[in-house]
Amino acid sequence: MVEKTKTIAETKNFIVLDKYTKEWDAADRYQSEDDLERELVQDLVNQGYEYLLALTTPDAMLANVRVQLEQLNNVTFSDDEWKRFVETYLDKPSDNIVDKTRKIHDDYIHDFVFDDGRIQNIYLVDKKNMARNKLQVIKQFEQVGTHANRYDVTILVNGLPLMQIELKKRGVAIREAFNQIHRYSKESFNSEHPLFKFLQLFVISNGTDTRYFANTTKRDKNSFDFTMNWAKSDNELIKDLKDFTATFLQKRTLLNVLLQYSVFDVSDTLLMMRPYQIAATERILWKIKSSYEAKNWRKPEGGGFIWHTTGSGKTLTSFKAARLATELDFIKQVTNASFRPPALTCHLFRRFQFGRIHRIPFLRKSWQVRAIHAT
Repeated sequence: MVEKTKTIAETKNFIVLDKYTKEWDAADRYQSEDDLERELVQDLVNQGYEYLLALTTPDAMLANVRVQLEQLNNVTFSDDEWKRFVETYLDKPSDNIVDKTRKIHDDYIHDFVFDDGRIQNIYLVDKKNMARNKLQVIKQFEQVGTHANRYDVTILVNGLPLMQIELKKRGVAIREAFNQIHRYSKESFNSEHPLFKFLQLFVISNGTDTRYFANTTKRDKNSFDFTMNWAKSDNELIKDLKDFTATFLQKRTLLNVLLQYSVFDVSDTLLMMRPYQIAATERILWKIKSSYEAKNWRKPEGGGFIWHTTGSGKTLTSFKAARLATELDFIKQVTNASFRPPALTCHLFRRFQFGRIHRIPFLRKSWQVRAIHAT
């Protein structure tokens, strides 16, 4: 009987890469904003996105959503059924950004009653099988709110605009793209019936620096300081738009960032994880699965640790890792222990809506351990 095995090769399939080799040469000429936009769209098409040249109006977008949701759910809506689905769920008149975000993270399955009386679950996104979600790209979408705006590049997931990219030509300060996003948020993103209330993620770039940030409704969080560069697992930044497109905008990576490595907390704030947080979470989950498959549990080689410095978001990383671990078939319970003052621990645990809280006394007098159990 073989007691110990040695791995010959394995595929870890991480979205935060250990290695990345640049496969392009820097442009030998000046690139305008239009040049950057055309090149970005072509790169996305080369990566498997569908480019919809003619989709530039709200009516065209809603018609495309219908096609994509019918394909995703293997259904056909009659015109009356589709109108009722839109008015009672997809785009209710009372919906705001928070309601739309909740539909992506929590309420993405809707029990819809068709005209013949049958009930079927209608999914906005498929979080179990990411590859079933359709990714499309559009540019120069026109929308009118208090002002008329035309957006650079928009990424659609099953027809819904979940990510907006704003570009500035090389040499222009990236803050100008950031400020433009804020102007659109005030002028047209959130007008009366726009599907752009579904936006989860913004990307800004001037070609040489590219950053992403969440579409949070909390103004104290909505500042340039909360924009993030993508990076490799060793924290080497991936800043150029071409490199960012080849890594972050790879379809599987983007879908995981949008649908798995983000958190919509109880204060209605949308949080996007930083690359080192995602890298830590991925490696924790890989260690759990590989130890289970190698039957190394309860052995030193079946464990490990992740080190994060103060203020780096350790709590979010641990909660997301614990939450995703509960979704593994062979996991019955996850316990997350926190060495913090009791009041702070309770606040953080409740913020992420994570299970039941229990106190483990007598470990230390002034600092107690609280554990959460998610089943």
